[in-house]
Amino acid sequence: MTDISVVHWRLPAVVSPDADYPVVADVDVLVVGGGAAGVAAAVVAAEAGKSVLLVEKYGFAGGAAVAGMSGTVCGMYLATETGTSPEQVVWGFTERFRQGLSKRGGLTRPQRYGKTWTSAHDPLVWRETADDLLAAAGVRVLFHTSVVGVVMEGDEYRGAVLSSNAGVGVVRAARTVDASGDAAVVARAGGRYVFGDDGRIQNPTMFFRLGGVDVEAFLDGYGEDTISPPWVTERIKEARALGADLPRQKIWIFTTPRPGELMVNATRLTGADGRMLNVIDPADFTEAEVGGRRQVRAYADFLIETMPGCAGGFVVDTGVEAGVRQTRSVVGVETLSNEAVVTGRKDSSGIVRSPWPIELHDGDRPKLHWLIDDYYEVPYLTLVPEAGENVIVAGRCLSAQHEALASARVTAQCFEYGHAAGVATVLSLDEGTPYRRLDGARVRSAMTQNGSAL
Repeated sequence: MTDISVVHWRLPAVVSPDADYPVVADVDVLVVGGGAAGVAAAVVAAEAGKSVLLVEKYGFAGGAAVAGMSGTVCGMYLATETGTSPEQVVWGFTERFRQGLSKRGGLTRPQRYGKTWTSAHDPLVWRETADDLLAAAGVRVLFHTSVVGVVMEGDEYRGAVLSSNAGVGVVRAARTVDASGDAAVVARAGGRYVFGDDGRIQNPTMFFRLGGVDVEAFLDGYGEDTISPPWVTERIKEARALGADLPRQKIWIFTTPRPGELMVNATRLTGADGRMLNVIDPADFTEAEVGGRRQVRAYADFLIETMPGCAGGFVVDTGVEAGVRQTRSVVGVETLSNEAVVTGRKDSSGIVRSPWPIELHDGDRPKLHWLIDDYYEVPYLTLVPEAGENVIVAGRCLSAQHEALASARVTAQCFEYGHAAGVATVLSLDEGTPYRRLDGARVRSAMTQNGSAL
């Protein structure tokens, strides 16, 4: 395990069940993190009759999709070199949430992204959709609350230590879903994890929205593909040669559900000395945030000065935080391999299809490896840490090799990881069976009954 620059921060943080803290809640299920995976896990478990507490550090659900403004529901459609319309292969909770966004006017129609498609969402509507689903399911939600420790009895997870402006307290939980994205619970309990490829992880980015755009004129010049055409890349290189802070030359621009607005994925955030930033470390995270806002201005100026329809443009906002693609990955009972992704491997315990390319952000342009007219399946046990009982992960911190994670981390799949974690949690509670002993085929079957295409 490589800790990179975070070795001066102390982990783990374990307390015993009889630790002298006030008890905030005593529940069947604790879900840590309110992103796509956490919302899905909490709703599925609560709808099955379990008492569920979801804790989230921000004042809203959404995780990387909202706080990081990743802004798209990627991973639903096959990639193809011949098709002219999107073919959806991921359904289940993903489709349920997609419908919720669409009914509220918060989602675009599928937009071309190279050889596949994706849809852009309104981050405010994402929050509202999540709020309604959580409330209707009866999930208790604590926003502005962080996990700072884990309650352990031997190798069994028994809950977590929570911190907020009210103070510090404990939640007791029979099962815990670590949907933090950063393996925050597993890491604090001393569970093993890795950072990418021997410590090398994908660089973060700072998304932004550009308002005041004549979208029709923009599309006439830019084209229908959200990945920038060659002439834009050449203009970025020319501006960079003149001193503009435009380190990434292949950029992505999406229309949004709002009139006159574009969402831009263009920045590439590295340290001032060119090193990789690991946003687990708050010093690196801070550098990414400040540098990201500066790059946003540089790219916005470039678009306003260069792109058709953008002359009257202005920056609406950036993400609440830099967009995080990768931090900790747990060491699981099973690991999603790079080979499984590139060969489109299917699995009898697969809990989600993934047709998304390996989208590796490392260098001045993203590296894409397409899965043409095919998908792979993510095995259930990639969500179960190798050690410890009563805990399961959901989201981008699943057990996966570096390049595999560059495909498996996107939104549609994260919804289904949460769906799987919720189903597995209900089975585990009802039968008294540890997560690692559950038959993944049973989890898959229950998800299919819930509408997943498996």
